[in-house]
Amino acid sequence: MHLNLPEKLYYSIGEVAKAFNVNTSLIRFWEKEFTQLKPKKNAKGNRKFTPQDISTLKLIYHLVKERGFTLEGAKTHLKESKKQTLQNFEIISKLNNIKHQLITLKNNL
Repeated sequence: MHLNLPEKLYYSIGEVAKAFNVNTSLIRFWEKEFTQLKPKKNAKGNRKFTPQDISTLKLIYHLVKERGFTLEGAKTHLKESKKQTLQNFEIISKLNNIKHQLITLKNNL
């Protein structure tokens, strides 16, 4: 999955939801369900997502939306084999980014 997010220290929930093409309510729901996802909140209570939070969200999105895991299955998978899952996901993500760049190059030729 290729996200179209600028490089920033913090992202608003609206930016994150738009990048993942989901509702903000789903992001808030995942925040409650997955203990690994902990965005910072300012004095008003607005969520600010760090790049680490974005990578965790990518992994959750991949497990739930792309691979079809249930929420309980995704939680269990993350807890039991987080290191292996994260490594595999990072490799897949890098390969998808390379694929996206190659397709862009091909279209520009």
